[in-house]
Amino acid sequence: MTIKDEIKRDHAILTEWRRDFHAHPELAFEEERTAGLVVERLESFGVEVSSGIAKTGVVGKLTVGTGNRAIALRADMDALPMEEGNDFDYTSNTPGKMHGCGHDGHTTMLLGAAKYLAETKGFDGTVYFIFQPAEEAEGGAEVMVQEGLFEKFPVEAVYGMHNWPGMPVGEFAIAAGPMMAAFDIFDLVIRGKGSHGAMPHQGVDSIVVASQVVSALQSITSRNTDPIDSLVVSVTQIHGGDAYNIIPDEVTLRGTVRSFREEVRDAVGPAIKRIADGVCAAYGATAKLHYEKRYPATVNSVDETELAAEAAKELVGTEGINRSPVPSMGSEDFAYMLQEKPGCYVWVGNGAGEGGCMLHNPGYDFNDEIIPLGASYWATLVEQVLPVER
Repeated sequence: MTIKDEIKRDHAILTEWRRDFHAHPELAFEEERTAGLVVERLESFGVEVSSGIAKTGVVGKLTVGTGNRAIALRADMDALPMEEGNDFDYTSNTPGKMHGCGHDGHTTMLLGAAKYLAETKGFDGTVYFIFQPAEEAEGGAEVMVQEGLFEKFPVEAVYGMHNWPGMPVGEFAIAAGPMMAAFDIFDLVIRGKGSHGAMPHQGVDSIVVASQVVSALQSITSRNTDPIDSLVVSVTQIHGGDAYNIIPDEVTLRGTVRSFREEVRDAVGPAIKRIADGVCAAYGATAKLHYEKRYPATVNSVDETELAAEAAKELVGTEGINRSPVPSMGSEDFAYMLQEKPGCYVWVGNGAGEGGCMLHNPGYDFNDEIIPLGASYWATLVEQVLPVER
C-alpha cells in the first residue's frame, strides 16, 4: 500500500481521535459533542466551517488556487442504539449506545484528509467536507439535502466511503451501478375474530391467518419477481395476543423490503396487499397495510466511479480493487445525495481479524489500521479530480 507520508505521521493522533469518538457515541441528530469536535478540528486546520445543517451536521470548505470546480466528500457521525460487548479501554461510556458501524472511523478518516489537504494544498478548486448526522435509519442525508445542502455548497459530484468487515485490509470495492439496496418497511394488520382458545370454531383465528400470510409473502420474490432481479421481503416482527387461552382479534406483521430497481420496489407494496387480501378472504379475515418507502438504492454513476477507482489504484494497485463486488442488501442514506449529484460510494476493507466482525454487532470495532489508507484515498481523490495545472 502507498500511504501519504503526512497522513502516516498523524496515525497515532488520528487513532486517539477515533477512539475518543468511539467512547462517546451519540445517536441520530444528537451528535452535539462529535460535531463540536469536528468543528474545532476543522477550524484548527484553517478550514471554513458551517454548522447546524440538519441540526448537528457540519460542512467544511477548503478552497485552494483559482479553479472554479468543486467536489464533496461525506462521512457519517452517528452511533447505534445498542449495548457494546467489548471490554477495551475506549469502550462506550454510555449504556445502550455504541459505534457498531464504524462511523467513528469514517469521521476520523475525513478529518485526517482535511488536515492533510489544508497543509499541503496540492489541488486547485474547492472541496467540501460533509459530516452528516443520523445515517442509521433516520435519513440525515435526506434532511441535509432538503435544507439546501447542494444549493449552499454547490458541487459537481459527491463521494462516500464505508468500512467493510470481512474484506482484507488494503482492498477497495468499487463499481458503477447499485452498491446498496433500497430500504422500505411495512405494517400489516390481520383482523379476524377473537375467541376462546379452546373453542376456535367460534371465531376467525388471526394467528393462523397471519402465519399463512407470512409464508405466502415469500412468493413475491420466488414467483412474482424476475429471477434476474434481487428482492428480499422479510417479516421481522409478529405481535398478537396477551393470554394463553385467548385467540386475539388482531395480529400485526412488520417487516422490511430490500431491492435495487425502482420498478421492482414499486411492485412490492401492491403485491403484499394482494396476497394478504387473498389469504384473509379465504379464512374470513381482513388485512390493512401501511407501506413506507425509506432509503432509495445507492447507485454509483459511471464517470465518478472511474475517478474513484483511479484514486484507489494509486494506493493499492489494480490488484487491490474489486471492480465487481456483489451489491449489499443493506441500505445507506448516502443514496439521497447520489439522487441529487453524480458520485461514487466505495467500500474499504476493515479486515477479518480483530475488529473485523460484522457491522451492527456488539463485538464490532473499527480497525484503526485502515485510518491512514482511508484518509489517503480521500486526499488522493481530491488531488486527482481537482489537479493543479503544471
